[in-house]
Amino acid sequence: MNYFKNKKILILGGVGFIGSNLALRLVEDGAEVTLIDSMIPNHGGNLFNISPIRDLCKVNFSDIRDAHSLRYLVQAQDIIFSLAGQVNHLDSMKDPFTDLEINSLSQINLLEVCRKFNPQVKIVYSSTRQIYGRPQYLPVDEKHPILPVDVNGINKVAGENYYSLYAKVYDMDCVSLRLTNTYGPRQYIRGATQGFIGVFLRLALQGQPITIFGDGLQRRDFNYVDDVVEALCLAASTPEVSGGVFNLGHHHSYSLLDFIQLLQKSCDFDYKIEPFPPERAKIDIGDYYSDYSLFKRKTGWAPVVDLEEGLLKTVAYFRDNLAQYL
Repeated sequence: MNYFKNKKILILGGVGFIGSNLALRLVEDGAEVTLIDSMIPNHGGNLFNISPIRDLCKVNFSDIRDAHSLRYLVQAQDIIFSLAGQVNHLDSMKDPFTDLEINSLSQINLLEVCRKFNPQVKIVYSSTRQIYGRPQYLPVDEKHPILPVDVNGINKVAGENYYSLYAKVYDMDCVSLRLTNTYGPRQYIRGATQGFIGVFLRLALQGQPITIFGDGLQRRDFNYVDDVVEALCLAASTPEVSGGVFNLGHHHSYSLLDFIQLLQKSCDFDYKIEPFPPERAKIDIGDYYSDYSLFKRKTGWAPVVDLEEGLLKTVAYFRDNLAQYL
């Protein structure tokens, strides 16, 4: 029997990129899915993302900073996926208080209402590889020092620590996954607030030149969204990971030039390389790729989609639906 069949599941940030892909999977698996999204401009919420399941799930337009609405929404849920967040690193430096509210205070809001009104619920929290800062060694495992280079990273660390604390002190069932560069269908590509992948995809699809800052040799690992959805589902359904914090990642890393050249196989565009602007240079982390072996040992998870295949699927999706994302 499917683990998620008839389970009541709440997805925070459910109309966004990862949340909507997760919702599609869970509805297919027979879950009773409720999506929460504030639909804040430039945060990725797009109702077209959930068009295939719009009549098969509930949607609540509310803000995760609102503890009063969370109090009502968390009750009777079996699983909560806490995916809503502010992910732009430059914005976190320009407006640290909003980042604090969304990425830190809202997480303790969620934990408090769950502790009081649904203490048995399973919570899966999406953290980020950005918390490590500039890697001191590669690949980065969970023992690596936590040294964020921006406000966003600091607030994500705080959020993550709240989940670990409540798991330990209140015996709540929480797990955190540190996501790396996730890409795929339904990604936010219209603006520059969701990382470089969305920007590169939009420009490539429009045939516009792409600018790479630095030398283009910075290495990254990339996870196709279907692999991330599988990891989230395993985190929710595997008792052995309760209370833990785990990296996701990929066994292949690529330079940004590699990424561009793979993207050129399906899109016609040029690129140029320029020095980092000062504000970006201060928060750039250089090379980064993860060691995800701990999560693999606990759950059996490993990514199955390589970057070339994933980019082909992603470009095909956006070619068919580009007007809905621009």
